Amino acid sequence: MHELILLRHAEAMSSTPDGSDLARPLSARGDAEARAAGQWLAEHQARPDHILCSPARRTMSTASQVIGLLGEPPVHYEPDIYEATPGQLITLLDGYAQHRSVMLIGHNPGLERLVALLVEGRSQAYRGMPPAAVAWISLDGDALEPGAGRLHAFWSP
Repeated sequence: MHELILLRHAEAMSSTPDGSDLARPLSARGDAEARAAGQWLAEHQARPDHILCSPARRTMSTASQVIGLLGEPPVHYEPDIYEATPGQLITLLDGYAQHRSVMLIGHNPGLERLVALLVEGRSQAYRGMPPAAVAWISLDGDALEPGAGRLHAFWSP
């Protein structure tokens, strides 16, 4: 893998009638944020070979706003992304190392800590990743190792 594009889900509603966190939908603002993230990625010619997405409703809704703008790459809904640590995300991503570019659509704090681990070399160095933020990381070689990445671009609505 030569590049990793991390996209945090857009703003979600604070709760659902049944209290399920996995079922929380995007807010109206979140819909607009997801569209804006997709437009930004398309304008910057992001072309992931594969997308990994948490099965939470808010991440799947964010993905649906983005996929069509990126050339319809294959999407795999991966339950292990939900509440994952940076180490768990790296283990998951290692299974996609043969792809040139992978996008992962997920949640904080895992995503912001993964950015810090790959770019700064330590996950405690995280600086935040607001809803619908994109961290585009270029990787030195194919290994997902602490400090092996360079932040190519960061965007948030």
